[in-house]
Amino acid sequence: MQEAELVTPGEVLGRAAELKPGKGAYVAPHNKTIYASLTGLRRIIPPPTDSADQRPTVEVTGHKAHGPVPEPGSVVIARITKVMARTASADIMCVGPKSVRENFTGIIRQQDVRATEIDKVDMHLSFHPGDIVRAVVLSLGDARAYYLSTAKNELGVVSAESSAGAAMVPISWTEMQCPLTGQIEQRKVAKVEVN
Repeated sequence: MQEAELVTPGEVLGRAAELKPGKGAYVAPHNKTIYASLTGLRRIIPPPTDSADQRPTVEVTGHKAHGPVPEPGSVVIARITKVMARTASADIMCVGPKSVRENFTGIIRQQDVRATEIDKVDMHLSFHPGDIVRAVVLSLGDARAYYLSTAKNELGVVSAESSAGAAMVPISWTEMQCPLTGQIEQRKVAKVEVN
């Protein structure tokens, strides 16, 4: 067992030719490099002697104070920070019901906003900075950002503020209305399940 060293998300752990990614690690397909997906201690675990794959496994074990970490398939709550022509950036605030303790960035690409008419998606009519969205994690993308999707009915904007500063009310899949001014704004609205 090697001496464990502290690593942070996006740090290079090794090459896929020599190591297998374990917990807290992933392989980037474009360069076959293994990166850390969380903050913690890097450990190398020797392969079992009877294993056909004799590469050791590299894993990152989170330290005790570590909060939840987004993983593919996780449902997250995020705040939109920037909207561009083909992507929207967001700060991930919660993974499932738990709030995160570290900064995780999410990216929603144009093709991941909704399931239909993907080519007609206008990012500026789907999200605005400050919107709170429910999304699902697709994968750990590049530059330490997670790729998020809102392409299901229950995913999308769950809370938005109008230009008048009021919490807007959803009136359709694509529109929210300001209760003060009556102004309607375009959004990719999440269908919130009412219990």
